[in-house]
Amino acid sequence: MADVSTITVTILDREFRVSCPLEEQQHLIESAEVLDKRMREIRATGRVIGVDRIAVMAALNITSDLLASEVTSDSELHTTNQALDRMQSKIDQCLHTTESLDL
Repeated sequence: MADVSTITVTILDREFRVSCPLEEQQHLIESAEVLDKRMREIRATGRVIGVDRIAVMAALNITSDLLASEVTSDSELHTTNQALDRMQSKIDQCLHTTESLDL
């Protein structure tokens, strides 16, 4: 079983103690830093009041970014697959032409 420890992260000047496996601590710290940055940006606009509302808006923004990156990744994957299909077709044509010349 993985070793688990408790670390303290700070988000909007509030400390939170979180337990996590040792190998995931750096990722957790980086995640807390991203969340803290987003929440500070939202708070700075002055349009959202209350820590709970700021947290929800930050979560929605981060989730939206994640979903958009997945769509981009799917789109890039589709484009890459199309390019590979075109290359495979050209290779097949060249091989067919070479086989015809050998006859």
